[in-house]
Amino acid sequence: MTTPGQQTLHNRRFNTPKRRSISMSEFGFGAAPLGNFRRTLSEEECDATLARAWELGVRYFDTAPLYGFGLSELRVGRLLQTKSSDEYTLSSKVGRLLEPCPPEEADGIIFENIPPFKFVYDYSYDGVMRSYEESLQRLGVDRINILYVHDIDAFNHGGRNEAIARARELMDDGGWRALSELRDSGAIDAVGIGVNEWEPCSLMLELADPDLFLLAGRYTLLEQEPVDTLFPECERRGVKIVIGGPYNSGILVGRSTYNYFQDIPDNIRHKVRALDDICREHGVAMGAAALQFVLAHPLVVSVIPGSQTLQELETNLSFVGADIPDAFWRDLRAANLIAENAPTPAN
Repeated sequence: MTTPGQQTLHNRRFNTPKRRSISMSEFGFGAAPLGNFRRTLSEEECDATLARAWELGVRYFDTAPLYGFGLSELRVGRLLQTKSSDEYTLSSKVGRLLEPCPPEEADGIIFENIPPFKFVYDYSYDGVMRSYEESLQRLGVDRINILYVHDIDAFNHGGRNEAIARARELMDDGGWRALSELRDSGAIDAVGIGVNEWEPCSLMLELADPDLFLLAGRYTLLEQEPVDTLFPECERRGVKIVIGGPYNSGILVGRSTYNYFQDIPDNIRHKVRALDDICREHGVAMGAAALQFVLAHPLVVSVIPGSQTLQELETNLSFVGADIPDAFWRDLRAANLIAENAPTPAN
């Protein structure tokens, strides 16, 4: 299904290391913004955006209990309840449980007007199983295809050592065993972690047997460290990558935020300016370059920029099919703006 100026979305089918076959649309729907991210959305707005995504060919949807403290799962579920489960791929996350609390104690952090819940971290066997069952209930579906362990990273837990301790907790307290049981039984197809840092992914490759990672903000047009540090081992093990945060929280589409912060380091500001100069020279939207760059890597099976409105959704989708000349990518590489061994659509 297409709209003027847009190409049909392609599905990317791959086998996990456990030989499960999974299909994802190359452009997926990252549903964090539908949890009232920084502004309250009506149910009608959310329904319209999700329905349009489906109409345009989106078949991979990612959500989590954290996103709106259950709101995102409820909203995504309303769409998917009307579809056959073999038509889409759905992922959610474990690691945080939602506990009822008085409304005045509900702190949504970056999500507004949330239900009266607070979250507690729980990476134990029982915690993972409970999180999975509660997500199924909120979504109102019979099956979740992929479960990611959410945010076992330094940013969320206060430092690198604390993040490592959480990963050890996941292994020692049975959380990963719960995921493995769900996968081995066929209840789900794949397991992994969803994080904003590449280091926890490398650690999990040492500790466990993940199928894929949802990596947000660390392999982008602006940052490519994982191409040398993480991706070679993923390739050896057959572990795939879903890319979240492809705009580095908006700085690659003209916003003044970089990785969720307002303060932008000078070196990042200068690099964005250099990228913008080459984009302007070739008449290329930087957002289009950002999406098509990450999709060019053979490990990447989907990119999931957040879309909170119909306009954002259609703009993001138009970027996937935009024409970008090969000379643009050559100029980026010649200016040392992308890593030498990072593939581009031109090669």
